[in-house]
Amino acid sequence: MPEDVTFLDRGELLTFEEITSFVRVAASLGVNKIRLTGGEPLMRRDLHKLVRMIVSVPGITDVGLTTNGILLAEQAAQLFDAGLRRLNVSLDTLDPDRFRALARRGGVEKVLAGLNAAKRAGFDPIKINAVAIRGFAEHDVVPLAQYCKDNSFELRFIEYMPIGADSWEREKVFFAAEILELIGNEVGPLMPAPADPSAPALDYAYRDGSGTVGVIASVSRPFCRSCNRIRLTADGKLRNCLFALDETDVKGLLRSLPINDETIRNALRQSVWAKWEGHEINAATFVKPDRTMHAIGG
Repeated sequence: MPEDVTFLDRGELLTFEEITSFVRVAASLGVNKIRLTGGEPLMRRDLHKLVRMIVSVPGITDVGLTTNGILLAEQAAQLFDAGLRRLNVSLDTLDPDRFRALARRGGVEKVLAGLNAAKRAGFDPIKINAVAIRGFAEHDVVPLAQYCKDNSFELRFIEYMPIGADSWEREKVFFAAEILELIGNEVGPLMPAPADPSAPALDYAYRDGSGTVGVIASVSRPFCRSCNRIRLTADGKLRNCLFALDETDVKGLLRSLPINDETIRNALRQSVWAKWEGHEINAATFVKPDRTMHAIGG
């Protein structure tokens, strides 16, 4: 998140009960996987209670969390006990100076402690998400890959995307093919691995069986045609694409008592039907969304 981020008033945030109500309606339409993201979800007080509420919704079979890991050491065991099983930790570098430059604060040692706490709590697999930026963080690819290989973490590299407060230049994208070639040459030979066709990552396994590496090639190899994801922001806006320019106000529907499940279902259906064929990152007509990544959820 930006260093000078403005936080929403608590009244603007969806309550745990409202989030669970939305999940219940989504589950009735066939949604079975939920991921809690940020901003930083571990800053939400009593997050383990929300996890427990979502896990108890009929039809929900998979609940995951994406975090920067700073607060993970204190909460890992509690979240696992609540029913959380999938964990992604965002970590772009192991170098303290580059970590501070990227995150605008220190704390890489806290992230590493959080990863160890999560492993002790029973999370398996644990995935690490990293963004490699040409001219800045491509030097971190090999150390991260070796660290994950040595510690049995699943590493995912994400191509640098045009979203956020900073200006985006295609020249800064360190492409997936380059990342895989570098890891294959410096860490160990890779081969394609089986993957969920609806998942955004292309997975590769080390030939010696010591782990996997994934790449999310949003720029060089868009996966829009197989995307089955929707996003609900912390302030109750439904987005059918990370790069969407339009949103649906679900919070208003959830706060119109009594809650009308069918109205929410229709809003969900219409949002999914309106999904674009592609995000057009590579087109001259591409328009970057107003919301920054920390306000959407990754």
